[in-house]
Amino acid sequence: MPPHSDLEAVVQAVTSEALRQTVGALFEANGALAAAMPGFVPRPQQRTMAEAVAEALSENETLVVEAGTGVGKTLGYLLPAVASGGKVIVSTGTKNLQDQLFRKDLPVVRGVLRREVDACLLKGRANYLCLYRLKQYADFSAGQGNADAGDVQRIQSWSHRTRDGDIAELASVPEEALVWSRVTSTADNCLGQECPDYSECHVVQARRRAQEADVVVINHHLFCADLALKEEGVGEILPSANAFILDEAHQLPEVATQFFGMSVGSRQLSELARDAIAAQLAEASDQPELRERAQALEYAVRGLRALLGTEGQRGGWDAIAGEEANAGLSAVIEALAVLQAGLEQIAERGKALQALARRAQALHERIELFLEPDDAVIRWYETYQRSFALNLTPLDIAGTFAKHKARYPAAWIFTSATLAIGEDFRHFTAQLGLGQSKTLRLGSPYDFARQACIYRPEGLPAPNAPHYTEAMVRAVRPVIDANPGGTFILFTSHRALQIAAGLLQDLGERPLLVQGSASRRELIERFREAGNAVLLGAQSFWEGVDVQGAALSCVVLDRLPFAAPDDPLLKARAEAITARGGNPFREQHLPRAVIAFKQGIGRLIRDSHDRGVLVLCDPRLGQMSYGRVFLNSLPPAPMVRRIEAVQAFFAASDPVQAEICQ
Repeated sequence: MPPHSDLEAVVQAVTSEALRQTVGALFEANGALAAAMPGFVPRPQQRTMAEAVAEALSENETLVVEAGTGVGKTLGYLLPAVASGGKVIVSTGTKNLQDQLFRKDLPVVRGVLRREVDACLLKGRANYLCLYRLKQYADFSAGQGNADAGDVQRIQSWSHRTRDGDIAELASVPEEALVWSRVTSTADNCLGQECPDYSECHVVQARRRAQEADVVVINHHLFCADLALKEEGVGEILPSANAFILDEAHQLPEVATQFFGMSVGSRQLSELARDAIAAQLAEASDQPELRERAQALEYAVRGLRALLGTEGQRGGWDAIAGEEANAGLSAVIEALAVLQAGLEQIAERGKALQALARRAQALHERIELFLEPDDAVIRWYETYQRSFALNLTPLDIAGTFAKHKARYPAAWIFTSATLAIGEDFRHFTAQLGLGQSKTLRLGSPYDFARQACIYRPEGLPAPNAPHYTEAMVRAVRPVIDANPGGTFILFTSHRALQIAAGLLQDLGERPLLVQGSASRRELIERFREAGNAVLLGAQSFWEGVDVQGAALSCVVLDRLPFAAPDDPLLKARAEAITARGGNPFREQHLPRAVIAFKQGIGRLIRDSHDRGVLVLCDPRLGQMSYGRVFLNSLPPAPMVRRIEAVQAFFAASDPVQAEICQ
């Protein structure tokens, strides 16, 4: 008889193999998935992924999977995760993907496994109505005659009907409306158990449901916030999870970096001032000087914002920390200290005042930390239209992420369509400190040789040449004309996008949609409905756009997507790589650009029936040695250099690409 530990290993192996076989059978041509999904087409890549995930779940392993477009990775991890039992936390990149997974994919899983699955969709605090803050703001708003009074009335009416308090339910008040920040809570301003509405709190109720559920669907922001102990809502359910599945994992290093650092900005300071005024009215109406102190803080915050320049600035603080900026920050610190002292003097008169005194102290401590950072962080600022943020960001999060991950000895699955550079996963695993994790790369099941054509126009100047964008537009215009469907042009800079928008005003009946002219969601919807539109987008359009069919049958990349070298984070990290003798271009800039490149080209073929042309304008692909790294990341579609081949591709109803492109 084997020793106890050996017996456990034998049992584990049998269990793991049994689960792997059970899961694999679900994906067979006559399996449960085919029975539950009319039109299901078996894909070997999907089955391979599901079996690998099943094995990792059984053995509490860390698995990193790159699954190309069309593999069906969501069911590839969700079916084995649910079939294996235990509590599973699935984190996705965005709230939209959360909704899609919860409302579309989980019902399929229930149908395939023929059993109920106790699942819960959990979002961050800012997605749930705060009843206490609504009451506070309604009183304050009514007194001030604010322009959003109509929105407040609609929210008040809805608050009596809603069960979950999810603000996405109230479509009549846009998601981006400023009023939502006034009537939802943050970890800073939440009164916790001291809140008079605690028993009805939607956030608390959502967390309780998550604690009881077998499958909890969250997003990376929420996951990383609680992994970093920032108390956003899932911290109490992390220890009970048997498995963590991180989808769209290529986004994780950047999101984790945000939460493992520190940020303080005008939003928190102004909210503190506004909440202080509301609390003074409610709990200390005989103390008008507190209101004056809060207003002084708001004036100081606006003054500092004015000194930081136009919208969209990102830079190292040390580079601008001259006399004016330091004076502006000193004014904020002084005003905050005066307000904090006022709050502490009357804190005993109410719970809101007590909580505000604590918030003021916490903000003061954050600013002090910003003024005296250690060498392991990057100190930088960024500006928005009316606000700013002061940030301390870690140079490296690998050790921190690995430490947090080690606290939860469960199975960890990281997956995305874009994680590897060629066959190499080291860029991704090194960022998160994943060590020698198992990796698996699965190509797309689509027939790119028949479905796609890659066009590289000849004769374009170097991307930094004057009038490059004008030359690029001249090269792309005949492609647009030949394409009966829609064209998606992706830019690496807003300046180039605007130049192209000016040059493409004469498209006749073909709609021209330009980023910034409407919300991203509206532009994509109009692009999909038009069927033959041209959409110009920058960074936020390079991923997360899923338009199937002829409505998106051409994707154009204006340049290779290298990040701006003067970005404060990349610049500081490049200096650190150089200091240890490394090569910042090979270790940082190139891998990041390849991942973005793969995201961009992944917009084209979204279905086995899609056909389309990928246009790569940047001549560095063929001129520079690193161009080969990008070319090796392309799908196996024929590549052409003549516009006639592109015109023939669009004209053919059932082309054989190999013949066309020779």
